Amino acid sequence: MDRREMLKNSILGSSGMLMAPDNLAKLVVGEEFRAADFGKNFKWGTATAAYQIEGAWDKDGKGPSIWDTFTHEKGNVLNFDNGDVACDFYNNYKQDIDFVRQMNMDVFRFSVSWPRILPKGSGQINQKGIDFYHRVIDTCLEKDIEPWLTCYHWDLPQALEDKGGWTNRDIVDWFSEYIYIISRAYGDKVKNWMVLNEPMAFIAVGYFLGMHAPGKWGFKNFTQATHHAALCQAEGGRIIRNEVPNSNVGSTFSCSYIEPKKQKPKHIKAAHTMDALLNRLFLDPVLGLGYPTDGWKALERIHKWMRPEDENKLAFDFDFIGLQNYTRMIARKALWPPIIWANRVKPEKLGTELTDMKWEIYPEGIYKMLRRFQEYKGIKEIIVTENGAAFPDVVENNAVHDHKRVQFYKDYLRNVLRAKHEGVNVKGYFAWSLLDNFEWAEGYHARFGLVHVDFETQKRIIKDSGLWFKEFLK
Repeated sequence: MDRREMLKNSILGSSGMLMAPDNLAKLVVGEEFRAADFGKNFKWGTATAAYQIEGAWDKDGKGPSIWDTFTHEKGNVLNFDNGDVACDFYNNYKQDIDFVRQMNMDVFRFSVSWPRILPKGSGQINQKGIDFYHRVIDTCLEKDIEPWLTCYHWDLPQALEDKGGWTNRDIVDWFSEYIYIISRAYGDKVKNWMVLNEPMAFIAVGYFLGMHAPGKWGFKNFTQATHHAALCQAEGGRIIRNEVPNSNVGSTFSCSYIEPKKQKPKHIKAAHTMDALLNRLFLDPVLGLGYPTDGWKALERIHKWMRPEDENKLAFDFDFIGLQNYTRMIARKALWPPIIWANRVKPEKLGTELTDMKWEIYPEGIYKMLRRFQEYKGIKEIIVTENGAAFPDVVENNAVHDHKRVQFYKDYLRNVLRAKHEGVNVKGYFAWSLLDNFEWAEGYHARFGLVHVDFETQKRIIKDSGLWFKEFLK
C-alpha cells in the first residue's frame, strides 16, 4: 500500500465519506482554559497582508499590482472599494505594531509586496521598498516581537501579469529572483518565513472563476497557474533555506472540513472533489504525493504542463505547515461550476450561526483539520497561521463590544487545544487579523480586525476581542 492509499484510508471511512477520528465526541478541555495550557513555547500572534493594509499604492517607487488594476476597474469589488489607502499601514506601521505588543502577542505576521520591491516584477530593485520593510522588521525587534514574513500574499506585479502571470512558466524564474532578493535583504533579521499564502485561493478564484484579481477564468488558465504556483512554492522554500541560516520555512494552506450533504454516491463524490480542490491541491504535491487526481479526475489535465523533472521539483521538506481555517462546507452534486460538478450547500440553509461573510461558525472544523493534517507523515509542525471572523462592529463611546468575535475565538481555541492534547503537533496560533482592512472582493464591508479602523480618519480602537487576547495572554 503506497503513501497516498494509506493517507486516504486514514481519512476516509468505508462509505467514502470524509470522517473525523472515532473519539470526536470526547472533549479534553472544559469551558475554561488558559494560554498556559498550550505550553510555554506556543507562539501567539496576529496576521496581515500587504495589499490589505499598506495603502501607498503608487508611492516611493512602488509599481502597480494586479489588485491595483483589478480594483480600479469598476464593478470588481463591493462598493467600488480599493486598497489605494487601506489602513495606511505604510505610514502608521509603528502604531499598528505596538498594538501587537499591547495585546501581549509575540508574533507579527506580515507580507512583503512584490511590486514594492521589484516595480516591474523583475530587474531593477526599488531601494525605498527594501528600506520600508527593514523599518517594519526593526520596529518588531525593538518591541520584542518576532517578525514572520510571508513572501507572496496575492499582489502579483501587473507587469508580470501582462506577460501571462501565473499561467506563464517563466514565473518560476521571476519568483525565484524575488525570493533571492528578499531572503538576502532580510535573512539576517527574519528567521521565520512563509512562501505562499493560500495558493489554492488566489489561483482558483483569480484564474478559474475570475472573481479575484486578475479576473481570468477557464480550466486551462487554472491548471497552468496551479502547476506553476506549486513549482514556485517548493522552489521558494529551497532558496530561503539555502540563503537564510537557521531559517524556519513554511507555507500556508487554506482548508475547510468537508462532508457530503447526504450519504449518497453523488454527494460523496462531490465531497471528494471539493476536498481535492480545496484541501489537497497544493499540500499533496509539496509532500511528494503528487496532484490529488484520485479525488478529482479532471485534474489529470494538469500533467499536460509538466516536464519530466517537475515531479521531484514539486516536493519540499518544509519545517512547518501553516493551517488556515474559518468554516466547513457541506458538499452536494451540482451542475455548476462545470468540470468540478460540485458546490456547497448554502450556509444560510443550514440553520446555524453565520459570520458577516456568510460563513458557518463551526469550531470543531479546526480540530478535525488539525487531526487530519497530523495524519500526513511529511508534516513536522503545524502553525494555525490564520483564523478569525467578520462581524458588523459598532463603535460606542470609543469602544467596540464585539462579543460574538470573542466567543468565536474562545470556541476555536478550545478546539485547537483539544487537538494539541490529543497529540497534534500544533505550535502556534495567529489571529486574522490585526486590523480591519481591505477584504478583497468584499472591500471594506467585512471587518475581521482585533483593532477597529475608521477608514476616513484612520483612527484605531482596540476591540473587546483584542482586549480579551491582552488579558488571556498576560
